[in-house]
Amino acid sequence: MLHIEKYGAVDIGSNAIRLLVVTVIEQEGSAPLFKKTSLVRVPIRLGAEVFLNGKISEKSANSMTDAMQAFRLLMKIHNIKRFRACATSAMREASNGREIANRIKEKSGLTINIIDGNDEAAIIASTDLKNLIQDSKVFLYVDVGGGSTELTLFANGSNITSKSFKLGTVRMLAGLVDQSVWEAMEVWIKKETKDFKKISMIGSGGNINTIFKKSGKKLGKPLSYLYLSSYYELMKSLTYEERITELDMNPDRADVVIPATRIYLSAMKWSKAKNVYVPKIGLSDGIVRSLYNEKIAAEMEVDS
Repeated sequence: MLHIEKYGAVDIGSNAIRLLVVTVIEQEGSAPLFKKTSLVRVPIRLGAEVFLNGKISEKSANSMTDAMQAFRLLMKIHNIKRFRACATSAMREASNGREIANRIKEKSGLTINIIDGNDEAAIIASTDLKNLIQDSKVFLYVDVGGGSTELTLFANGSNITSKSFKLGTVRMLAGLVDQSVWEAMEVWIKKETKDFKKISMIGSGGNINTIFKKSGKKLGKPLSYLYLSSYYELMKSLTYEERITELDMNPDRADVVIPATRIYLSAMKWSKAKNVYVPKIGLSDGIVRSLYNEKIAAEMEVDS
């Protein structure tokens, strides 16, 4: 007999806000199946103003409130049983982040959890990433967002260490990343990977997903350093408008994709990774998996 439940996850990032709806199908004697049912992305770029002015503007606060109210209605229609919203670096750094979260709670009834970089890395690590991370290999997981980059090193199937850097695409476009941040990330990657001979990279985030989609590669096959660097040069040779018209990129992707690719290439160079795998996994997937794990843990407590 099947048990079917829908879960909702909202990821409030620096470049966009996303609602992911996942149908979880349980069958006795089988592993649960997580089926992505719907993904709604709203291009509200909180980071652009927060990293410059230190706060969320009234206009963006109103847009966020409208989006969360719309998400609440969508989740009602989907008959979602479990839900969580997480906000990352932009809301974390905004002086009025907590105030805006409270206002959204009053208007929409939805609670926003403002999480730090370590929480973010831990949530993502709870996903199906383990299916990709084989015991015999070493992987550097790189999640590039609008405000920060989360790095996690996996070896022998386990999370060895992780670190968050204030190096994000929106922050870079605003000219707010000091050279010392790049240097600190380079030192960290070289230090943590020096004892391993062969490392592969896992890339996460909307930008690397966009590049992977355009590569025509089959899911599960990696992009090479050579391919990524040549595509980077191609993108840089085009204007913002040409990236939209000739490469068929969304307007809110065509600018941030350049700094994002620079981060991925730098991480590959410093870790000596020749390939980057691009699974379709992000914070939203981790939120759903965390909610499911909490449900299972609660059921086990009741049974015991």
